[in-house]
Amino acid sequence: MPPRAAYREPVSTPDLATLVDGMRRALDGGPPVAPLPRLATQAPPSGTALVVRTSGSTGTPREVALTGAALRASAAATRARLGSPGRWVLTLPPSHVAGMQVIVRSLLAGTPLTAAVEGPFTPGGLAHLLDEPLRGDDPVHVSLVPTQLHRVVEAADGGAPTALEALGRCGAVLLGGAATPPRLLTRARDAGVPVVRTYGMSETAGGCVYDGVPLPGVRVRVVDGVVELGGPVLASGYLADDGATAAAFVDDADGRWFRTSDLGTLTDGVLRVTGRADEVVVTGGVNVAPAAVEALLGELLGAEVCAVGVPDAEWGQVLVAVVAGTPPGELAQEDLARARSAVAARLGPAAAPRRILRVENLPLRGPGKVDRGAIVDLVRADVARD
Repeated sequence: MPPRAAYREPVSTPDLATLVDGMRRALDGGPPVAPLPRLATQAPPSGTALVVRTSGSTGTPREVALTGAALRASAAATRARLGSPGRWVLTLPPSHVAGMQVIVRSLLAGTPLTAAVEGPFTPGGLAHLLDEPLRGDDPVHVSLVPTQLHRVVEAADGGAPTALEALGRCGAVLLGGAATPPRLLTRARDAGVPVVRTYGMSETAGGCVYDGVPLPGVRVRVVDGVVELGGPVLASGYLADDGATAAAFVDDADGRWFRTSDLGTLTDGVLRVTGRADEVVVTGGVNVAPAAVEALLGELLGAEVCAVGVPDAEWGQVLVAVVAGTPPGELAQEDLARARSAVAARLGPAAAPRRILRVENLPLRGPGKVDRGAIVDLVRADVARD
């Protein structure tokens, strides 16, 4: 059945029907699919079914080669964890692995794909998109990024609960691509939304750890504080970048592993991601993990937050938080003092942001990831105006 049109985030990709047909043939051994124009002229390795870009959140995007076997293993593990193939609804751009995996899961399940194909994401559009699938007998599964869920909850709190109610009727709402503010997660679950937090990346064929627990066949370990992932879902490597492949994909006595850029802990088999190794801010000689500050401020302010380090002559770096919301501008001094006090009490004085800026929306890149580089530029521009 062809995808039913509703809306999608604007991206430069082939039309959806072409992608779906190409992915179907690629999974059966046909030519690989590349949803975005290729960056490298190098031909992908034999067995490649999908060439997908990383989000570029840590620098220049790389092209990742995923085999049909890795994609099938990921889809099968997701199906096993959710308990049914279900009917998938695509609300993410298919230019990245999360959107392409929805297509793969739908193809392998043999169930109709309902897809967003035009216009920006809106809660009303999501409610319309879910309406027809929810009338059927199959459980309905959907993948969202936290920004999308935030807009749905915000609409419900503003008197338009249709989308939130529709999500509450789904079989599973996979939520990944970025850290989820605890308050948002609690609000959605209290509304009956079956949220499943996912963790993974292009190099692991998408989400491979659900609510902290690895999917069947996926292995997790933490080495020197950094999360490493293994199993049949791993990519072949990066195209035209043998050095990056050798650095990220390692083989040892326990098999093949992908070394992420994420810090984490593993307790009784449950993974907790605590931040990114490459985002640690060193202020006054003290290491601060922005993710912890973002989670706490998000809880205190009830908004999306991004915390970044900017150069400072006295401290080396200082932490600045940028909060989505209105009115734009710097937080009032009394509100800043209260927020700093709360963060200092919980995380230590070094973690207290020196300033907190409000913007209407956090700049994004990739599948709903906050563009930290753009945040740093925004903060530097604000500092320069002082």
